[in-house]
Amino acid sequence: MRHLLDTRTLSRTDALNILDVAEDMADTQLREVKKLPTLRGKTVVNLFFEDSTRTRISFEAAAKRLSADVINFSAKGSSVSKGESLKDTAQTLAAIGADAVVIRHGASGAPHTLAASGWIDAGILNAGDGTHEHPTQALLDAFTMRRRIHGAAASRGRDLDGVHVVIVGDILHSRVARSNVWLLASLGAHVTLVAPPTLLPVGIEGWPAAVSYDLDAVLAENPDVVMMLRIQGERMHDAFFPNSREYSRRWGLDDERLARLTGDSIVMHPGPMNRGLEISSGAADSPRSTVLEQVSSGVSVRMAALYLLLSGEREDQR
Repeated sequence: MRHLLDTRTLSRTDALNILDVAEDMADTQLREVKKLPTLRGKTVVNLFFEDSTRTRISFEAAAKRLSADVINFSAKGSSVSKGESLKDTAQTLAAIGADAVVIRHGASGAPHTLAASGWIDAGILNAGDGTHEHPTQALLDAFTMRRRIHGAAASRGRDLDGVHVVIVGDILHSRVARSNVWLLASLGAHVTLVAPPTLLPVGIEGWPAAVSYDLDAVLAENPDVVMMLRIQGERMHDAFFPNSREYSRRWGLDDERLARLTGDSIVMHPGPMNRGLEISSGAADSPRSTVLEQVSSGVSVRMAALYLLLSGEREDQR
């Protein structure tokens, strides 16, 4: 694997390989000594043009547990804020010997530009670009689903064939939703997107997912997974719904809707959560919730991604 830029072009075989390697990484994190010597001597740069505490810390923990050297580069307060271009920054990172660059950028396509540019010979991992994709989030979500549905001991090699996943909320601004739709479809899941019409993107009819505006009707189908998305107020410059109370009433997972879930249905949220808006505290903290599992899964999945990019397999592809 040369780069990890999106899930739309990630093959089913590669996706399952990442998930299975992540299972191996998760096993190592149960040991008293969690650190592995696997990437000793490698340098991983976290290049974040957007704030993200969770994702940056998760990648940092993953790299350090593989014994890589980690450099955290924040665009705020750096030369980037003074007008330095992505090309200049990439060439600087190349000069210091970066082996992998984890990039989060507000512009959709920035990681692809970096990977295709020739400015730096390093593995590029997309940690979120604009409203485009966030592949490791989708992979950690699939990893969490697989473990809950099949059991941790039996999940290796398993896909999500026939699993019904409902993704609810701000689809328009969500790179998490986009990455999940393509990955889940590749793994055999059936995806239904639920949102007000104003929060659905143009061209959604081309996505491998069903669309509904009625959350209650979809929940009546007893889905296996209900994934709530954060309302991204910072990306909204118009009124996409009347008010917060109306949104919560029609599209929020409150305690009443939670009580209607049957069987082993699980509740997911990529975080950070707007409690009381898209999800109630009762739903977020219930036994059905996988919110904290998703955080721990993120470290294992990102360890797997870094390992597959920086191990001997990558060297052979140069």
